[in-house]
Amino acid sequence: MNTSPGDHDQSIEKVHQRAADIEGKLPHLKAVFEQAKIMLAMVKDYWNGSYREVPYWAISAVALALLYVLNPADVVPDVLLGVGYLDDATVVAFCLKLVQKELEKYQEWAAAKTKRGGGPVVDV
Repeated sequence: MNTSPGDHDQSIEKVHQRAADIEGKLPHLKAVFEQAKIMLAMVKDYWNGSYREVPYWAISAVALALLYVLNPADVVPDVLLGVGYLDDATVVAFCLKLVQKELEKYQEWAAAKTKRGGGPVVDV
């Protein structure tokens, strides 16, 4: 692919012109990645046996979505700044729609566990 500096200037100009549109999407992307952290916590609690009240299809969907995020050779490589993580966010957002109720149940369980003082055990 042979590009000239003028091509890059046009891209930069386009981003500048659409800055408000881009800024409007950033909070949504941040929210998706915050939810991905909760998904990861649910997988960890499932794996260590402390949370098993989730259907197998839901924990499998979450695990597959997170594995997709981890895969460096996904549909749009993560090294492409700006767009490389959009496909990851799309996969996670789709998974969130599938497992939203299960994720809410997990968050309630995690909050109750924290309230009871059932945090992680540290072996000394």
